[in-house]
Amino acid sequence: MKLSNILKAALIATIFICNQPATAQQEKATTGEFKIMFYNVENLFDPFDDTLKNDNEFLPTGIRGWTWKKFERKLQNTSKVIITAGGWRPPEIVGFCEVENRFALIQLLKRTPLEPFGYQIVHHESPDARGIDVGLIYRPDRFTLIYDRAIPVFFEGESVATTRDILYVKGLVPGGDTLHLFVNHWPSKYGGAAATIPRRRDAAIALKTVTDSISAVNPLASIVIMGDFNDEPTDESLAIHLGAKFGKADTTGFYLYNLMHELMGKWDIGSNKFREQWSIIDQFIVSSPMLNKTSGVRLSGKRAEIFRAPFLLEDDKNFNGTRPFRTFNGPTYLGGFSDHLPILLYLNY
Repeated sequence: MKLSNILKAALIATIFICNQPATAQQEKATTGEFKIMFYNVENLFDPFDDTLKNDNEFLPTGIRGWTWKKFERKLQNTSKVIITAGGWRPPEIVGFCEVENRFALIQLLKRTPLEPFGYQIVHHESPDARGIDVGLIYRPDRFTLIYDRAIPVFFEGESVATTRDILYVKGLVPGGDTLHLFVNHWPSKYGGAAATIPRRRDAAIALKTVTDSISAVNPLASIVIMGDFNDEPTDESLAIHLGAKFGKADTTGFYLYNLMHELMGKWDIGSNKFREQWSIIDQFIVSSPMLNKTSGVRLSGKRAEIFRAPFLLEDDKNFNGTRPFRTFNGPTYLGGFSDHLPILLYLNY
């Protein structure tokens, strides 16, 4: 056979091989897992006085007698939760609320077993009077940060933001897909559930304004919203004002979908417990392309869950069952973890 014919045959064979579908083993090799955690850590405060914030209760002389020793125990407890939730591999991303400042997050990453994983911090100081912020840590070997900013929440009739910002983070997951992340801590029901509805509505509108802008530019955008919303999936702030759907998912069109609704309705399941009632106020909400895509960053079969490790719970002697093993019960120091359970989101890419 002439050399030209041999080269031609080799070229044809190469083209044929390159156009063949990947084997199951090859497909598995190109599919990875990506885990996101959200955790309301119940007042991760340092014991130092911030003269610009009302943090007096978390001082050695304050009502809670908050000392460096208690702070260090809080750091170790929080790192234990993150590492245990990760299993063989700590989560790529962890969103937080009730963090006092960047210093507290630095100590979490440098003074605990989290240090070897090289997490980086995204944090902006918020206008909250008590000094509680949202924040995020990420593994730079698994997530490439592109952009971040704080989204202020303005209450109706006010020109100055007085509550926690919403943290927006944009980055790349392995494989190169863009992921838009939002970390939330919406206004609580302190002062009355009905009286505070407008405040959570205003937070929902602030968030929806940004997600609508993203989807207008890219209808296939991958968006993950996480947070303590102080409302459940069926409440109007989430279901109406944010427009986060639940139940049977559509296969077309762009919309937001609440993954936590399917966990509702069980008496002993929730992320937070008030007296005898568990509720799911800590939630993951994703954009519809993440439900329907078969490649790129997308929802895995595991979807989302509430992380209920036994060490995070204690017997509820007053209202039966169990409850979160928290740091404080009122002013009484218990030395536990948090009054909330963390939640986990499982993605593939």
